[in-house]
Amino acid sequence: MSENPTPAQSSHRRKRSLSRRGVIAAGGAVAAGAALTLMVLAAGDSGGTDDSASGSGDSGTTPEKFPATRTEAATGTGEATTAFAASYVGVRWAGAKEGAAIRLADGDWQNLASGCAAVEDGGTALVAAQNATGYEVKAPTDIHGVHSLAIDTTYGPGRTFKVPSESTRVRGVRYLSRPAWGADESKRFKDGKVNSPETYYPLQIITVHHTATPNDDPDPAATVCAIYEFHAITNDWGDIGYHFLIDEAGTVYEGRYSGDDGIPAFNPDGDLVTGFHSLRYNYGALGIALIGNLDAQGPTEAAKASLIRLIKVISRFKGLDPQARVTYTSPVNGTKKDTNVVGGHRDYFDTECPGQVMYDLLAEVRAAAARR
Repeated sequence: MSENPTPAQSSHRRKRSLSRRGVIAAGGAVAAGAALTLMVLAAGDSGGTDDSASGSGDSGTTPEKFPATRTEAATGTGEATTAFAASYVGVRWAGAKEGAAIRLADGDWQNLASGCAAVEDGGTALVAAQNATGYEVKAPTDIHGVHSLAIDTTYGPGRTFKVPSESTRVRGVRYLSRPAWGADESKRFKDGKVNSPETYYPLQIITVHHTATPNDDPDPAATVCAIYEFHAITNDWGDIGYHFLIDEAGTVYEGRYSGDDGIPAFNPDGDLVTGFHSLRYNYGALGIALIGNLDAQGPTEAAKASLIRLIKVISRFKGLDPQARVTYTSPVNGTKKDTNVVGGHRDYFDTECPGQVMYDLLAEVRAAAARR
């Protein structure tokens, strides 16, 4: 296979990897019944679950090629050009939270808003670049320290990953592990050290997000890679902020690295790895992000079904009631907040996330996840 794939080759690589796990049918169409079969409880949906916390797929790995992520960084405002067609542009700035704007080549100005991602003292945004090869950033005087990163996760040269040969599951839930969606683990390191060393705390709450990226995403695995680059590098979080992501077909992606034990999100003792998805409320809080923008439309039925099933099995695993209210207590600084066990990002931060329509559906999600 060419080390400089065509767009069709890049798309084929991702579809081939997904189809081997029964998620995408030949030709890239969603497999019939995928929304029903993607998330399978080991003992059906009648109340029993697989009590094993470990994942499956230990019978070996298969080498798979994914497009390597290419990036070009720029500092300050003004025009920037890239040597490749960019999928996204990540921007971070200091000072005022609003006021910066971006214009893609031959496009209109777009105001930059932080969307789901939030940082102290400034803002950050991930903008779909639509294969642009240039862009321009502007900002008022109360914004400074502007950094931008053009990201291509689609057309880069092939990079080989050792992907589990069989479907990976956790407590009966099928998911794509980090190798299966092409996570480059070197991005977790900075100056030869892990940029954000893993810490673990007991699970207290589950927070639902949307990624605020475009809907009808033709290549959600590429978007996951772009979010990983944005979170790990642009925002300097050392990794993707969420524990899990769910695309519109209902496919579940493993998010933040939690160890080499094959258990996504948790360590062998059952404690949750700390993510970067809810500023000041990350310790003991599991973050699930629906890929897309749910401000004006709801999730697909497949995505909603996967969200409900994932919350259900995690809640049973940790003995949580999805419909309960609790007093969240930070194990690091003692901050307390009365909140729902299953809440939205806006419950903890001034943000539109997870989108108004999705937020209005959370009561339905809680009730369905609590059903035996």
